Amino acid sequence: MRTFAHWLAPHGIRVNTVHPTGVDTPMINNGALRDYVAAHPAMASAMANLMPVPWVQPIDVANAVAWLVTDTARYVTGVTLPVDAGFAVK
Repeated sequence: MRTFAHWLAPHGIRVNTVHPTGVDTPMINNGALRDYVAAHPAMASAMANLMPVPWVQPIDVANAVAWLVTDTARYVTGVTLPVDAGFAVK
């Protein structure tokens, strides 16, 4: 992303990445993952967010992307935007 941001900035093109924690979709909210966590309880704490939420909602990620494409964020480029309920700083 940073390389593309460098290459494309002279053309007025912004490049950013969004990094969500687990999102409440079938990818993580499914029986297989629940069974795995039940069988490996230590994994539950390893996968936990810093904020007391099990996962974020899809709208939270969509809102971050929507902000990035607005004029309000017109000078934001080359950033990694965590939407992770504090997971990365845990």
